[in-house]
Amino acid sequence: MTYTAHFKVWRGDADGGDLNDYQVEVNEGEVVLDIIHRLQATQASDLAVRWNCKAGKCGSCSAEINGRPSLLCMTRMSVFTADETVTVTPMRAFPVIRDLVTDVSFNYAKAREVPAFVPPAGLKPGEYRMQQQDVERSQEFRKCIECFLCQDTCHVVRDHEENKIAFSGPRFLMRIAELDMHPLDAAAEEGLDRKVSAQDDHGLGYCNITKCCTEVCPEHIKITDNALIPLKERAVDRKYDPLVWLGNKILRRP
Repeated sequence: MTYTAHFKVWRGDADGGDLNDYQVEVNEGEVVLDIIHRLQATQASDLAVRWNCKAGKCGSCSAEINGRPSLLCMTRMSVFTADETVTVTPMRAFPVIRDLVTDVSFNYAKAREVPAFVPPAGLKPGEYRMQQQDVERSQEFRKCIECFLCQDTCHVVRDHEENKIAFSGPRFLMRIAELDMHPLDAAAEEGLDRKVSAQDDHGLGYCNITKCCTEVCPEHIKITDNALIPLKERAVDRKYDPLVWLGNKILRRP
């Protein structure tokens, strides 16, 4: 079935912009990225959009469709009715470069702030051994394609620009959680407590577990339930456990 759809696409740059109206042909089985490409080919050759694999694995074509953070290549046109207006805008949490392309360098800066995995002393890479359940627990988090939709929808980042200094966002708190539960990570032996770091350096306390990050994840990672909530529980135990408090007091005595 072929029909003509009404699209509103944001056009502009860092200095401002507006929604432009387009009437564009839609064919059966197409996704929103197909329509954006058709617009480039027929009506708006200078329309800027970031994309790569068109298979939902590179995370490049992140944008907002009718206000919801989504991948353009994974949003099928069949979810809209023929008379429905489809609005495509750039991710709101990040500065616009041009049209649908945003500057996501904030995320790469935060990634560099997360201390890397610390291999156990005395073991070579080929000698690492883990229980299968530990492998499966962290494997879920490794499905992340870094589309940054979770970062975009998180209201701590999205609605409060000033929080970006102290808050790393769900993608990188999930990374810290993964490393903290890794049985071979030896960061503690080098004086790094990842739970304390998550709280003090990466703003774990800002997260109020609304699960908005989980809802938009294209890989269906349970970011809130399996990463953020357990990390919060471990951080609270570490900070407020009376036995830990007493131990710290004793160890600090001159």
